[in-house]
Formats: sequence, structure tokens, C-alpha cells
Amino acid sequence: MIQTNTLATIGYMAPEYGEKGIVSTSGDAYSFGIILLETFTGKKPTDDIFGEELNLKQWVSKSIEANSVMTVVDRNLIKKDQNFYLMEQCLLSILRVGLLCLSDLQHERINMRNIVARLENIEIPPVK
Repeated sequence: MIQTNTLATIGYMAPEYGEKGIVSTSGDAYSFGIILLETFTGKKPTDDIFGEELNLKQWVSKSIEANSVMTVVDRNLIKKDQNFYLMEQCLLSILRVGLLCLSDLQHERINMRNIVARLENIEIPPVK
């Protein structure tokens, strides 16, 4: 780890970078997790619905806990003729990988090698 004055984008930087200026590969995993959630929800971490009370990570996490993951998924990713259950399971797996990247403690974050392995093992439902 090193300490730096490099600029970062709010909402995408790891907590340790924002607090102490510490840069590491686990910070990259954190940023990747945010981008993964953003890609599949269609929401940026800086969108108006997020603030002090709720952030992108919490929003996705709460939807998973409530078994309502499809309420946060970008509707543009869902085709009517697809197997809904298979699509839901695929998206749920992807969002869970994203959440594994977002631990506030850097030593608890999944590393990039494991992120790739988990994503490669997700079964994508066939498109009709």
C-alpha cells in the first residue's frame, strides 16, 4: 500500500482512499464493485435517490435481503421472452459479486482474481 494525493471520483473510491489516501488493489476491487452495481441497476452512486440515509450498496443489499432483486435491476436488461427465474438468478449472482467487492474493510474484500472466477462461473440464461 502507498499513500497518495491522486484524485478519485466520489462514489467510486474505497473508504480507505477517501479517509487516508491509501491506494491498493483492494481499492480497485471496491471501485469495480461499484461499477458492477451501476451497470446492472442503471443507477450511479451519486444519483439523487442516494444520500446520507441510503447508498447504492445498501439499496442493492436491502433488495437481496427482501428477495426482491428485480426491483433494483435495470429494466433494459430484461427481455420478456427470457426465463424469468434463470435471469433473476444470474443477476442475483452478479450483484452478490459486486457486494463482495464493497466491504468497508479492505482485508475483507474479494480480490480481482476471485471476482473474475466467480463471474466466469455464473450461468447466463440463453436468449431466445
